[in-house]
Amino acid sequence: MELLAPPRWSCVDFISDLHLQASDTKTFQTLSHYLNHTIADAVFILGDLFEVWVGDDALVLEGSFERRCVDLLHTAGLKLDLHIMQGNRDFLMGTSLMKACHATLLEDPSVLVFAGQRWLLTHGDAWCLEDTQYMQFRAQVRHPDWQTQFLQKPLAERVELARGMRAQSEARKRTAANYADVDAATANALLVSAQAHHMVHGHTHRPARHSMLADRERLVLSDWDLMAVPPRAEVLRLRQLGKPLAIPAPTP
Repeated sequence: MELLAPPRWSCVDFISDLHLQASDTKTFQTLSHYLNHTIADAVFILGDLFEVWVGDDALVLEGSFERRCVDLLHTAGLKLDLHIMQGNRDFLMGTSLMKACHATLLEDPSVLVFAGQRWLLTHGDAWCLEDTQYMQFRAQVRHPDWQTQFLQKPLAERVELARGMRAQSEARKRTAANYADVDAATANALLVSAQAHHMVHGHTHRPARHSMLADRERLVLSDWDLMAVPPRAEVLRLRQLGKPLAIPAPTP
């Protein structure tokens, strides 16, 4: 997918890995404050907006945390261009959710043409090739048959299944000494194929700027966790002139 930025865009923000959940009100409040005050013309959320998303029919739960999130995003989507990409936690986000959020579902990967350059956008999980256990899991849950069967289950059952998968993931994090990173050779090949010099992604929770072959670079977004010590929440901002700049998200 290729997206040509309209001429009216002078500032673009990228965020990812907010992992919104009812138990973390600080991150939700910070997102609300940021969306209400950002100067960006467009905001790209590159995956894992939600800690878990079990299907767009979760929208029927009036007064739920999910509805509050959607209402917040809808308000933002009315004043700026909002693009949302599926992550490894919320890969079941669909067109009904995007419509409710007044947002566009962004394919993974996509190329944004902005400020005279091509930016390759991805969540990043698909390229962590050394994490073979996760790659097997990803292939399973991204298969259309698996998703059809899962979405046919009652909503309450899906919530319980998702809770179990999250618990397994957290247990694995605690026992794993090192998490796999995006494969450098694959990232280079993707950039060459996309004719881009910049890759922007999240997923790894390791914000950094990596130099690559032929003056290419890989820009890794921060995760958001306002309950951490110290709190984490960064925005990668692009302007028509100047280099990408990582800035702290404004807090309430």
